[in-house]
Formats: sequence, structure tokens, C-alpha cells
Amino acid sequence: MGSEIVLDLFPWLKVYRDGTIERTAGVEVVPPGLDPQTNVLSKDILIAPETSVSARIYRPNFPTKGPKLALVVYFHGGAFCVASPANPNYHTSLNKLVAEADVIVLSVGYRLAPEYPLPAAYQDSWAALQWLASHKEEDGNNETWIKEYVDLDRVYLVGDIAGANIAHHLALRIKDSDLGQNLKILGIGMIHPYFWGTNPIGSEFTDRIRKELVDKWWLYVCPSDGGCDDPLINPFADGSPDLAGLGCDRVLVIVAEKDILKDRGRFYYDKLVKSEWKGKAEIMENEGEDHVFHIFSPESDKAKSLFKRLAAFLNQGMRMAVNV
Repeated sequence: MGSEIVLDLFPWLKVYRDGTIERTAGVEVVPPGLDPQTNVLSKDILIAPETSVSARIYRPNFPTKGPKLALVVYFHGGAFCVASPANPNYHTSLNKLVAEADVIVLSVGYRLAPEYPLPAAYQDSWAALQWLASHKEEDGNNETWIKEYVDLDRVYLVGDIAGANIAHHLALRIKDSDLGQNLKILGIGMIHPYFWGTNPIGSEFTDRIRKELVDKWWLYVCPSDGGCDDPLINPFADGSPDLAGLGCDRVLVIVAEKDILKDRGRFYYDKLVKSEWKGKAEIMENEGEDHVFHIFSPESDKAKSLFKRLAAFLNQGMRMAVNV
């Protein structure tokens, strides 16, 4: 780059003195299309031309003559500053999820910090839900895969890391909104959710190096007065919405034993169970595994176990919805 590095946000990106940003992870892309291993078909679509927010949509590669399928709106991770739906790791993982769960997946390409500071990622993700809901209107959008294959009364919000954080906030926002009248959110799935706080808990006391890394990541993408206790990253800080306001009936939290974020995920689950929220919460922990291991090693036995558990969570909710 030819200039001095002033901030190294390992492993995501480097910032140079002249303002140049070099992303060092999550920059690889693959095209959509038919995945022969899973027989899942995908294509890219534009959701909001004014902001260039896009998505990659996936469906099983066979005619759906029976009931329409549930939709998983997926939000990728990457600390709000790297990755995209076209990233090979996410593309591979979502092909596997579609094949395992027999669902449609809409993977949202929200804008990234620092070029688009937070709350842009949340705004873009909300815009994706608005776009989705417009398919219920007579003169609304006409994405054929949504119209032909999706039951908009059976929608899940799912994400990993930053994407899990987004799913949480959208589920809180939708309950008392007009959008909540048009989209039925059955549940949210949060894989290694990106929640944090100023005061350490659990392994954060002893794993100081990774604690400092996570502090640095958040303060870079969201340099607010709240710091690491901003309600966007700490759901239990002063000013955070009550968990009772989650606009869904079921929540699955997935954590990994060696992940620095695991204690926050467990803490969220415990708080949710003890809150006045009336739904059902589940938690899964992958022993011996680290941060988003399933994205980097999707063929491993424990990654396959994670996909099966998530698929079971989705399918259980679908059966409940059909029986209502």
C-alpha cells in the first residue's frame, strides 16, 4: 500500500495513514448458480437500488407442487466490516442449509462499515424485510422465487456473529411495527452471536488478548459514546430494549466451547429464559470448537451436526405453524 498502518484490526482489515482500507479477510467471492453437491440453485437480486443493497437467494432445484416453503432471511457475519453473501464460505454453508432443511434462503448483502457506519447494516437489513413484505401486496414486488415458492407466514431470521446480532435487533423492532402485521416471524437462530460489554464475564477475564481484539473491532465500526456498552452490542446495557419485546415465538442460540463470544451467548440465553418473553428458547454448544468453525470447515462432523440442529429448529417451527 505504500503508507504506514495506523490500525490493524486483525484478521479483518488494515487502515493506513492516508485513509486507505485494506480488507484482509472475507473478500473472496463466488458466483451463484446450481450447486451439484446439494442440488441447490441460487441467484443474485437487487433489493434497494438507491442503496445498492442486494441479496443472494437459494432454493431446492426441483418444482415445488405442494405447500410453499418457509423462508430463512440470513445475515452474514464479519464484524460488520467484511464478507458478503457471495463469500465462498457462506455460499457453501447456505447451500448445505437449504438442502438439509428444505427451505428458501435470502442472504442479505448489507452495507459494511467503515464506509457505511452503523446503523447502516441494521437499516439495510430492515429494508430487506420491508422489500420481502411488499410481496404480499397486489402491486408489490415480483421476485418470482418469492412469489412462487415462499410462504410469507413462515419466516425465520438467522445469522452468525454480527448477523446474529442483526437478527436479534430486527426481532425486537418488528413486534410493534406495521411490518409485523405483514410478516410472520416464527423464530430467530443466532449462531455465535456478537454481543459484548465493557465489563468482562466468563473467559473474557483470562483471555485478555481476544478480549482486546473484540473491543477494538466494535469501537472501530461503532465509535459511539456508549462504547462497548452501546445497546447495539450489549443487549443488557442501560437503554436496551426489554427481551420481552422479541417478535417471535422461538429462539435458538448456538455457541462454541472455545469461542470468546460463548459466555455472552450463554448469558443472553439465560436472560431470555428468565425474562417475561413468552416463547421457547433453546441452546446448543459445540464442544471443542471455536468461532464460526462451521463456516470454515463445513464438511466436519460437528458442522454437519450444527446444520442438522438448525434444520430441526426450522422444521419444528414449520410443523407448529401448519398445525395452528
